[in-house]
Amino acid sequence: METFQCTIIYAYLLISTTIFLSLPILSHATKHFNVLSFGAKPNGMVDSATTFAKAWDAACSSTDAAVIYVPKGRYLVSPVRFSGESCKSLDIVFRIDGTLVGSGDYNFLGRDETWFSFERVTGVSVIGGSFDAKGPSLWACKASSNNSCPPGATTMSFVESSRIRVKGLLSLNSQMFHIVINRCRDVKINDIRIVADGKSPNTDGIHVQLSTDVEIRNASIKTGDDCISIGPGTKNLWVERVTCGPGHGISIGSLGKDREEEGVQNVTVKKTVFVGTDNGLRIKSWANPSSGFVQRVRFLESLMFNVKFPLIIDQHYCPHNINCPSQESGVRINDVIYQGIRGTSATKIAVKLDCSAKAPCTRIRMKDISLRYVNESAQFSCVNVLGDAPGLVKPQTCF
Repeated sequence: METFQCTIIYAYLLISTTIFLSLPILSHATKHFNVLSFGAKPNGMVDSATTFAKAWDAACSSTDAAVIYVPKGRYLVSPVRFSGESCKSLDIVFRIDGTLVGSGDYNFLGRDETWFSFERVTGVSVIGGSFDAKGPSLWACKASSNNSCPPGATTMSFVESSRIRVKGLLSLNSQMFHIVINRCRDVKINDIRIVADGKSPNTDGIHVQLSTDVEIRNASIKTGDDCISIGPGTKNLWVERVTCGPGHGISIGSLGKDREEEGVQNVTVKKTVFVGTDNGLRIKSWANPSSGFVQRVRFLESLMFNVKFPLIIDQHYCPHNINCPSQESGVRINDVIYQGIRGTSATKIAVKLDCSAKAPCTRIRMKDISLRYVNESAQFSCVNVLGDAPGLVKPQTCF
C-alpha cells in the first residue's frame, strides 16, 4: 500500500513539474496609451500635437514595452518632436489607424524642418497610419517665385536612432522629403506607400545618409524627386521590390558637394520597377574635389518602362545648370554591377556612364542588359570608364 501511494505521489510530482516547465515565461506587460485619453481630437480641426507629446512622455516613462494608439479619425497635428534621451522603455510602438493631417496654410508645418521628428530613440516602430502634409499649397508658392515661401517640412525623420521599424504607412503630399533616415543603425521600412505629384519640388520619397544596416522592402513611391536617395555615409543598404514612378529614380547621391565626405558602400538594389521616371538607377556627384567614394554596389533584376535614362552615372551633376562647378569630381566609383536590367528607354541612349577624368570609374560590370528604344536596341555611352578584364565595361563599347 505504501509502495502504491509513493508511486502515485511520484507520478503527481512528475506531471506537475512537466506542466510547470511547459508554461510560457511571462514577460512584462505591455502598457497601452490612447491619444484620446490625453485629449487628442479626431475631428481634423483642433491641434493635437501636445497630446501626442504627452502620450510619448508617458510611454517613455514606462519600463515596459509600450503602445501609443491613434484610433480612426482625422487628427490635425503641428510639428512635434519625440526625444528618446530620457526614455526608460526600449520598445515603443505607434499603432496608427487614423489620418494625421497638416493645414492648408503651408506655414503651419513649413517653418519647421520636420513634421514628426524622432531623435535619439531606440526600439521605435511606426505601424500603419496616413500622413497628409497638404504640400500642394507650398509647392504652388515656390512655383510662383515668391521669396517669402518657407523651405517646407520633411514629413518624418529619424536621427541618431537604432532598431527602427516603419510598416504599412502612407505618406501623402509631403512639403519636402517624405522619410529621412540620418545617423541611424538597424532600420527596416516595409510595405509603405508614398504619393506626391510628379512635379512637386524636393519631395524625395526616402532619403538615407550616414546610416548603417538599413532595409527598404515592398514600397510604392510616386513623387517629384528621387524615389530613394542615398547620401554620404550610407553603409549596408538593401532595397528590394520597390516600384518608382513618377520621380527621378533611385539615386546614390548627389555626392561630392563637400570636400570632406564619407563614402557609400555595400548597397544592393534588387527587383525594382521604374515607370516613366526621369532616371532609373543613378549615381550622381558634383564636379568638385572630394574624399567621397562609392563601392560595392549591386543593381539587380530591374524593369524599366519608358524611362529617360535607365542606367546613368553622372559625375558632372548640376541641376538646372546654374553656378555649375568647372572642376572634375573627386568621388571614386568602383565595383558596380548591373545585372538583369530589362525594358524600354524613352531616349536613344539608355546607358550613360559619364565618369570623372580625375577619378575614372573602375570595375563597372554589366550582364544580361536588354534595353530597347522604340523598335530598336538602345545605345550605350561611356566616358572615363576603365577596365579590360572579362565582364568589365570597356571605355568605347560599354561591354
